[in-house]
Amino acid sequence: MTIAKPALRPVNPQFSSGPCAKIPGWTPDLLKTALVGRSHRSGEGKARLKEAVALTREVLEVPTAHHIGIVPASDTGAVEMALWSLLGARGVDMLAWESFGEGWVSDVLKQLKLMDVNKHLAPYGELPDLEKVDFSNDVVFTWNGTTSGVRVPDAKWIPADRQGLTICDATSAAFAQELDFSKLDVVTFSWQKVLGGEGAHGVIILSPRAVERLESYVPPWPMPKIFRMTSGGKLSAGIFEGETINTPSMLCVEDYLVALKWAKGLGGLKALRARADANAAALDGWISASPFAKNLSKRPETKSNTSVCFSLAGDEAVPKKMAKLLEAEGVAFDIGGYRDAPPGLRVWCGATVETSDIKALLPWLDWAYATATA
Repeated sequence: MTIAKPALRPVNPQFSSGPCAKIPGWTPDLLKTALVGRSHRSGEGKARLKEAVALTREVLEVPTAHHIGIVPASDTGAVEMALWSLLGARGVDMLAWESFGEGWVSDVLKQLKLMDVNKHLAPYGELPDLEKVDFSNDVVFTWNGTTSGVRVPDAKWIPADRQGLTICDATSAAFAQELDFSKLDVVTFSWQKVLGGEGAHGVIILSPRAVERLESYVPPWPMPKIFRMTSGGKLSAGIFEGETINTPSMLCVEDYLVALKWAKGLGGLKALRARADANAAALDGWISASPFAKNLSKRPETKSNTSVCFSLAGDEAVPKKMAKLLEAEGVAFDIGGYRDAPPGLRVWCGATVETSDIKALLPWLDWAYATATA
């Protein structure tokens, strides 16, 4: 049975899970003060990069003792930098419940070739048993599984007196979920997720414990230049003061600054989380009431408020048909599930998305399902 097309459309149909929607009201004119054609090592260039670090600390509420660095290659580069620079000093517990976490497990086993590795795996929709994690080892995990829509509910499972380091890929959690920096020794994210920035730039945040490891441990493998965070056995402090390892895009830096200032103007981290929560609640309300949709997360407390993933009744072709129908109508772009995930849809609910647009999308999901299964 088909139904009529809804009259109301989302004002902004960008619901991609990365790169994500730009901040409300974004136009290229907001970047007219960007230092294009200027050196990032000039006085003004360094000042912009230092401002990006300072505003990140303020908006994300990063403790003053932690170091914040802008690094190459998006969140992927930031995570790999941490893995290659810090692991090998002790055993490692690797947690994975979706494709990106599985990628870090593969890199540790197949690229670094570490032998003392415990794997804690769970299928899509679930978390591994967190009580089985050995914190005498280093622990690597994603806070929010971008491709499964499953997150750790909090940091209570991480002991304050842990011996190993905790390395957390927080790319789809930063600026949307509460990160307890007292429990996290390394946090990574990229600009193109919750704040709707541009790709290719990552951020790595190091606790004093992580810095101590960097300054006391030399990995046995060659270290690519873009992963090096020490010089002469000491932390390369400049990296964490805006002196980037390689050349950043000053256009992207300006765009990140615009987003950070927007976030600060909203009321900072609390306001960003509230926006994401409102968006996810609107979508989850529809999923819960729907006779054909089901949130991929098996437990309410692990439901993501950013990358919301849901399955659909019917054959495996239904989600792809729906995504194509919605894109053709200009109603929703890039909401197909990740290629390695179970068949379904994934709608981004981060802070740059307006709740009114999520609500406008919902009747279109009903229409697309009815049309795809007619």
